[in-house]
Amino acid sequence: MIAKNQVFELEITGQTHDGLGVGRKDGMAVFVQGAIAGEKVKAKVIKVLKNYAIARIEEFIETSPNRAEPFCPVYRRCGGCSLQHMNYERTLRFKRQVVADNLERIGGLADIEVMPTIGMETPKRYRNKAQYPVGMGDKGPVAGFFAPRSHEIIESGECGIQHPVSDLAKDIVLEFMRTNNVPAYNETKHSGLIRHVVSKVGFSTGEVMVVIVSARPDIPKKDRLVSLLKERIPGLKSIILNINDKTGNVIMGSESITLYGTDTIEDRLGDLVFEISPLSFYQVNPEQTLVLYGKAVEYADLTGEETVFDLYCGIGTIALFAARKAKRVIGVESVPEAVEAARRNAEKNGINNAEFFCGNAQDVASELYSQGTIADVVIVDPPRKGCDEALLETIADMAPERIVYVSCNPSTLARDLKFLSGSGYDVKEVQPVDMFPWTAHVETVVMMSRAK
Repeated sequence: MIAKNQVFELEITGQTHDGLGVGRKDGMAVFVQGAIAGEKVKAKVIKVLKNYAIARIEEFIETSPNRAEPFCPVYRRCGGCSLQHMNYERTLRFKRQVVADNLERIGGLADIEVMPTIGMETPKRYRNKAQYPVGMGDKGPVAGFFAPRSHEIIESGECGIQHPVSDLAKDIVLEFMRTNNVPAYNETKHSGLIRHVVSKVGFSTGEVMVVIVSARPDIPKKDRLVSLLKERIPGLKSIILNINDKTGNVIMGSESITLYGTDTIEDRLGDLVFEISPLSFYQVNPEQTLVLYGKAVEYADLTGEETVFDLYCGIGTIALFAARKAKRVIGVESVPEAVEAARRNAEKNGINNAEFFCGNAQDVASELYSQGTIADVVIVDPPRKGCDEALLETIADMAPERIVYVSCNPSTLARDLKFLSGSGYDVKEVQPVDMFPWTAHVETVVMMSRAK
């Protein structure tokens, strides 16, 4: 029987979807952070549950040739990245295997070939958006990232996956708070002010937005904060004060006040220009976004005669790429601000064959279908929870020639592909894309066609 603090040799035979090494001891699964399949370690048990145990590495007995030295000094404590102990090529193979395992285990799609993950040439400093939680430390306000499965803030100096401007913005806000005795928010007592520092950077345009998330709008000496940010951040176009007075884990509130500059910034993807607001969704890795959207449009196989539905369209990114090769594109999104941005983005890029509707994807798609508007191609890019079954039923009833599924969650992707596969569609190709290097997350693009 395994007991807490027990130390034993353990052969790592596999890895979980989030990168934990897995071995077995006395018939029980043991999960070990930082271990790689094929390694042998001396492990110390730190927690025992009913069906498994959690252990940490005390000593390496045999190491994997795929092991790498993490480049982040707080890697082992921070919950941002979980794969830095592997070399980059190994992380790409790992992500492909995660997708394949989910398709087989959840989707029953064992005979589907999953293509090698498309990675980055330089997988560093790739994020155009940072969200730093702020709290009080022993010596004043601190900011960084949450430790795994907790709200303990691990202080971050320079983050190797964030744009350098994001680190700078965070440091300026902390300096202001310390100098002017501005308190960080305390989520337990629901007191204090500053909750998060959010930054958005247009990689192509150089435009920068800094969002200060506060529990209340009355930040003392906020004019001084605006001056500090203006003086020290190159490319600064917008400073936003976002008010979030609610308890819970949601980062941004619904009210935003522009303290300086414009309400939005712009960025380019390829030759298209997009407007980015404080609340709008925009993919965080511009280089890989072009790869992802390029693959989605390739799978759509457009000739210029098709009507395309882009469901969960956000600010219209995929829709506008597709519109240049389709007869008509209809985008559907539930966030009103995103729909307005999508319409402005279409106008900004001179695209007049794309229209956007605000509402639940299932409701709008069903209404359009009942009115006789039928898609030849459907593109879906849902949140992590995947598509509602009612929406999948509507898509299957509509019987488009092709379905392109863009997913950020392999498990819900597999579930939805199982439904569509049972509703007259064949999975033709599955392409993972490494949108989030060094994390366990992976984006996947899937091409499906109607069975003949």
